[in-house]
Amino acid sequence: MSFIFEEEQKTNDTHTLLVEKYRPTKLENYIGNEQLKETVKSYINKKDIPHLLLYGSAGTGKTTLAKLITKNIPCDVLYINASDETGVDTVRTKIKGFASTTGFNPLKVVILDEADFQSTESQAALRNLMETFSLTTRFILTCNYQEKIIPALISRCQTYQINPISKKEVAVHLKNILDKEKVEHTNEDLGYIVNTYYPDIRKILNFSQQSILDGKIKISTYNAVGTDTQNKIIDLLTTSTNTLTTFNEIRQLIADGDVKVFDEYYSLLYNKVSEYSKGKDVVVIMSIAEYLHQSSLVVDKEITFMACIASILKSIK
Repeated sequence: MSFIFEEEQKTNDTHTLLVEKYRPTKLENYIGNEQLKETVKSYINKKDIPHLLLYGSAGTGKTTLAKLITKNIPCDVLYINASDETGVDTVRTKIKGFASTTGFNPLKVVILDEADFQSTESQAALRNLMETFSLTTRFILTCNYQEKIIPALISRCQTYQINPISKKEVAVHLKNILDKEKVEHTNEDLGYIVNTYYPDIRKILNFSQQSILDGKIKISTYNAVGTDTQNKIIDLLTTSTNTLTTFNEIRQLIADGDVKVFDEYYSLLYNKVSEYSKGKDVVVIMSIAEYLHQSSLVVDKEITFMACIASILKSIK
C-alpha cells in the first residue's frame, strides 16, 4: 500500500479537470513508451526502483508514469512540484524531513516534478540526500530539459526519455474522452486542438475542457484567442507610432482578456508577422522564437509575453 503526502486532492464532481479525471491509474492504461513500460513492470515485480530521471516534452506523461510507479509498489510518497518550490530550503527541510522519519512502509519515494526548475545549489543538496538516505529512499525526477540537471545528479539516476505518442493516437484518445463526457465535437475540432497543442496532452485536454459550451466543443474561428482580441493586437502593432503607448495598450488588452493561453498569442504574432513587421520579418520571428522558448521555462508567462512585445516594438519602430 502507498501513502501519498501531497497538497493536491482529486475530486469526483463535475468540475474535475479532464486531465486529472482521465489520468491512468493502471500501468496497462498508460499509452505509449511500450519498452519503458516493460522496464517499469520489472521494477513493480521487484517492489523496488532505482533513482529515476524521466525527461521529455511537457505534457507527454512523465508525471503520470511517476505516480503509476509509486501506486504499484509498497511505499510512502512525497510529491513536490519543483516549479513552485525552487529553493534549497525545500530540499533541506521538506525532503530531508520526509526521508529521515519513520514511515508506514520500508521504502520511501520522493517525486520531484519539473526538477529542472531547481537551482544548481538545490540539485547539489539533493544529490547529497540521495547518498545519505540511499537505503530507504528513492527519487523520481521529471524534467523537460535534461541538460538543466547537473551531471552529478544524472549519474545517480536511471535516465529514460518519454517520447510523445503520435498525433493520430492523441486524436483517438481525445475523441474517446469527449465521447465519454457526451460532448459533441467534429473532426475539425479534434484536428485543430491536436495540431495546435501537440504533443502536450495536458494542454490538449485543458483547452478542450475550456472550449465546452452547452455540451459542445465551440472554438471561435478556430482560434483560442478571440477574433476581436486578435485584430486589436495586430492593429496596434501595425499602426504603432509611439512605442510606449502601444505597449501599454497591448498590456491592458492582455490583462483584460479572458484567455491566458499564451502559446496562442505567440502563434498569432508568427502567423500575422508580415502585416506588422514593416519588412523586418526575420528579426521579429527570431524574437518570437526566443520568448516562446523562455515562456516554457517560467511561471509568469504574461511578463515574458510582454517582454516579447517590447522587443518587437523596438525592432519595428
